[in-house]
Amino acid sequence: MTLPIFMELVEIKAKTASVLPFILGACFSWFNYRSVHPGLLTAFFVAMFVFNMSVDIMDNYNDYHHAVDTNNYRQKTNIIGRENLSLRQVFWMMVGMIVISAGLGLWIVTIVGWPLLIMGVFCYLVGIFYSSGPRPLSSLPLGELFSGPTMGLMITLICVYINTYQMFSWDWANLGRILLISLPNTLWISNLMLANNICDLDEDESNQRYTLVHYLGKRRALHLFVIMNIMAVISLVAAVAIKIAPWTVLLALLVLPFIISQVRLFLKKQVKKETFICAVKILAIGAASQALFYLVFMPFV
Repeated sequence: MTLPIFMELVEIKAKTASVLPFILGACFSWFNYRSVHPGLLTAFFVAMFVFNMSVDIMDNYNDYHHAVDTNNYRQKTNIIGRENLSLRQVFWMMVGMIVISAGLGLWIVTIVGWPLLIMGVFCYLVGIFYSSGPRPLSSLPLGELFSGPTMGLMITLICVYINTYQMFSWDWANLGRILLISLPNTLWISNLMLANNICDLDEDESNQRYTLVHYLGKRRALHLFVIMNIMAVISLVAAVAIKIAPWTVLLALLVLPFIISQVRLFLKKQVKKETFICAVKILAIGAASQALFYLVFMPFV
């Protein structure tokens, strides 16, 4: 297996969806608690990143097995069939990554306590059943509901907990602040899934994958896409307003014209190879600008 094929198998281009919530969690911890544990944070990053790669391998592996359209999707679209990869090699690579990730996670649990175990088990279950089982979450109208909160919220929450476990409070006010700071990422990640399902509607239905778009219809799904982008921007401003993010985060609004232009492009045409990239760019630029302008304030804290 060549490096470019491996990178496509683990969908390395989509890793922004996990890296940026991680950065945001670290920034939030320092800005609000003045507490960061670099060693634990590094171990969590590796565990998170490796598990994220294993989930994407699992997604491709299970989509290959579950494909009803064997001539087109399995052999021409799915990377395993298209590149004639060994199913055995792909399977054991996936298992090895899960074991490494889980081992690191359990080591961190021994230091920070059982709440991380509960959060970690939830993330692992969502990751595994996202594409596994007789009715994977990705084939149901639940993909957007689980993908955004699991990656956008839970990664940030876990990051904050690891950095502040000695003083972390599980009260609603504290959880609400973490929810608000993670909401842009959460909504943009859910929108990534929504845009993917909008573009793949016909292909998904031919493979008996009845996603949220199947039930909403393409028109309502596009309206939801717009609404979630609006909510993401509003929540970014609200975080500064209640002082859980520095004023520099407002500079992220400089990318608002770019986000609007990408939304308009996607509304005009929903073609996977041409305009799905719009949702990817919105997530990458929007979330990166939030994290970047949070980071630039950190030396002054």
